[in-house]
Amino acid sequence: MLIEDNAVVLFQGDSVTDAGRDYNNDDDLGLGYPTMVASWFSAAYPAKHVRFINKGVSGNRVKDLKERWTRDCINLKPTWVSILIGINDCWRRYDSDDPTSVERFESDYRYILQQVKTQLNANLIICEPFVLPVPEDRAKWREDLDPKIHVVRRLAREFHAIFVPLDGIFAQAAAQREPNFWLPDGVHPSPAGHALIAQSWLRAAEAL
Repeated sequence: MLIEDNAVVLFQGDSVTDAGRDYNNDDDLGLGYPTMVASWFSAAYPAKHVRFINKGVSGNRVKDLKERWTRDCINLKPTWVSILIGINDCWRRYDSDDPTSVERFESDYRYILQQVKTQLNANLIICEPFVLPVPEDRAKWREDLDPKIHVVRRLAREFHAIFVPLDGIFAQAAAQREPNFWLPDGVHPSPAGHALIAQSWLRAAEAL
């Protein structure tokens, strides 16, 4: 088990991580995979005193994480930082004509990872962004998202992070059950989708 006693685990990202959390309650983890991770971990390792914090914000792109990184990460002094970001960097190209270049995406993502290592020396868990073709027009998003997924994989290697290959995991799951069972709109998980993320996260962290 990699996560140590008295660890502080911070979840960061967009709406998938946010999952309806109460921004006025630092103990509220929302209704998605962060709550499932914390619950399953605590049940499996009751002797370990681990604090879980969720600071995901719906609609965020990687540039938004960069802007709030000192307040919502560095100042919290986590020992583990879990990041799931990137789908909005893709989505805004298609719904708002506001694309994020691969170069900007990589530069901002590298910045926040460098801050984690230089300011905290915390452990990193990096989750790749994902999409399924629900509705079918999501399929064309691959041309924008795939290069960003490759950036995330490269950064995970560079920063020696634990990596959770969620795009591949959801693709595999969608071969077993229709895509909208996991991601009803191709992006936001169903309860089963959140459970799949949580299981994958815990396995990557050797906690399941």
